[in-house]
Amino acid sequence: MSGEDVTPEHLIAEYPEDFRAGFACMVGRPNVGKSTLTNAMVGQKIAITSLRPQTTRHTIRGVIHRDDAQLVLVDTPGFHRPRTLLGKRLNDVVRETLTQVDVIVVCLPATDEIGPGDRFIVSEAAATKTPMVAAITKTDLAGKDRTARALIEASQLADFVDLVPVSAVSGHQVDTLTDVLISHVPLSPPLYPAGDITDEPENVLIAEFVREAALEGVREELPHSLAVVVEETRRMPAKNGGDMLHVYCTLYVERDSQKAIVIGRGGSRLRDVGARARQQIQALLGEMIYLDLHVKVAKDWQRDPKLLGRLGF
Repeated sequence: MSGEDVTPEHLIAEYPEDFRAGFACMVGRPNVGKSTLTNAMVGQKIAITSLRPQTTRHTIRGVIHRDDAQLVLVDTPGFHRPRTLLGKRLNDVVRETLTQVDVIVVCLPATDEIGPGDRFIVSEAAATKTPMVAAITKTDLAGKDRTARALIEASQLADFVDLVPVSAVSGHQVDTLTDVLISHVPLSPPLYPAGDITDEPENVLIAEFVREAALEGVREELPHSLAVVVEETRRMPAKNGGDMLHVYCTLYVERDSQKAIVIGRGGSRLRDVGARARQQIQALLGEMIYLDLHVKVAKDWQRDPKLLGRLGF
């Protein structure tokens, strides 16, 4: 990944010669805490999180600004054994990202034994010859003894340049991990303007926050079958004067039974989804919004190349 297109020329002279800037990619099995850790390191929510595996479907870039460095974190979908065309495309996204960063962060939860999925991911990452750092996540849940064993297991897994136990929830060693990653990126002027925390388009983040709200408390099969598209945003007059941003979203599922789950009895669940998503979107945009949600069935969209393209994959 290159910052050539995003570095304002007039900013270069304002930074010291020993300034560092570069990209770090978060990889790991689904649900190992990549997105939660990304948000904790950036200091603001930019990636959605869920107890459901395979929540992340896009590479989300979050920018950490310091006086001496700028670190761009790239959160990726979880590597997994794909069962659909969508799953294959998500794995392809991860593989492509691995070749374009300065350092790779392999997330290994301290709560779990290292398994075949972890070994597969490490082998894919190692093949790029990019420096790898092991982040031993979820240490707040594991305890000291289990975390110590996880560090030993990780050290035997691959030739990591650093191993850092970390907890995104408690904040333990989050700053230390940032320091370690910055030490592995090159001397460079900043890649993004000061104040930018992500380069993701607003519509992508809005759609992700709606999907996160819809995933909360649903059955096992729904998360993989749910996609959200922002159809339109437009400013309209508000009742109390001025204007308000109106956001229109469509939630796509694969079957009528899933549509009923998302909508709920009398539309109760969809209203709840809208209320939770609206809160997150307003925090993101810094203003009140009107959010309009509709649910449609797109049969077997995860396996249909045309529908995948339409839904942004």
